[in-house]
Amino acid sequence: MAITLFNIKKWYKMVTGKSVLHVNQDIGKCFSTEEVKGYYNNLTEKVTMQPQLLGTDFLPTIETEDGKEVFFPVAIFQYGLGAYDLYLQTGDNQYKQKFMQCVEWTSKHQEGTGAWKNFAHLYPNHPYGAMAQGEATSLLVRAYVCTKEQRYLQQAKASLDFMLKPVDEGGCSFYQGDELVLLEYTHKSAVMNGWIFAWFGLYDYELATAGQGGYQETMRQSMATLKKYLPRFTNSFWSMYDLDGHLASPFYHNLHIAQMQALYLMTKQEVFNYYAEKWESYAKAPLNKGRAFLIKAYQKIREKRNA
Repeated sequence: MAITLFNIKKWYKMVTGKSVLHVNQDIGKCFSTEEVKGYYNNLTEKVTMQPQLLGTDFLPTIETEDGKEVFFPVAIFQYGLGAYDLYLQTGDNQYKQKFMQCVEWTSKHQEGTGAWKNFAHLYPNHPYGAMAQGEATSLLVRAYVCTKEQRYLQQAKASLDFMLKPVDEGGCSFYQGDELVLLEYTHKSAVMNGWIFAWFGLYDYELATAGQGGYQETMRQSMATLKKYLPRFTNSFWSMYDLDGHLASPFYHNLHIAQMQALYLMTKQEVFNYYAEKWESYAKAPLNKGRAFLIKAYQKIREKRNA
């Protein structure tokens, strides 16, 4: 498949920081490990980069390669989580209103199975993913905390139950022996950031239910698997996007650092601090960053040509 103008514009926005899908997502500014509060990564720029949506009924959309504007569930979940953080930080009700609009869209569009067709516009035969399920859960749990409406907690549980079904049964999880991998894309190898976002959903549900949600063992199993695979998510100068050997872009490398920092605070496990510091040191070396950029660009071009 040829590289199109759409691809070039998309990559340019990403590199220059103008892509709302790839805004800064450093560690969250108001989360707690004792109760459900802010989110673990800072998603507020999802909102501040789209101020035109505030005070309206409109929700974020994305443009597909054929020029259509479509709802992308993860974009709505993340916008809602960013709006909730801004509400916690400022007390401004316009952010709470936007958060609840995202919540109601999420509630309305959940399928009877507990899922959302996150990738329907890209992979119609593989529309589901653990990252979408986890982030939707995090959004719904915050709606429950904010409103005390049980239906949001029930929908959050349905979301997790779908996510944890094995891939070969239509879910988003891969089980092998004592391993549990949460798959952002059900037809691809594990993507680290999506795996962690999915795990955040489990963590939120257990926080909201005071550890009585029934997912403690699942959390432990998936976290043990992630730690086992962390050496495969790094090389000698950068972090890896997935287990198929794709290097992380500078955006995803910084996201990985923030996620490791959050996991260290959430779990108190030193391994996450180790990787956060390791990848921070990589990012501070201009030669590493330049090398990573060139390799990632080559991988993107090759991938598009072979598609």
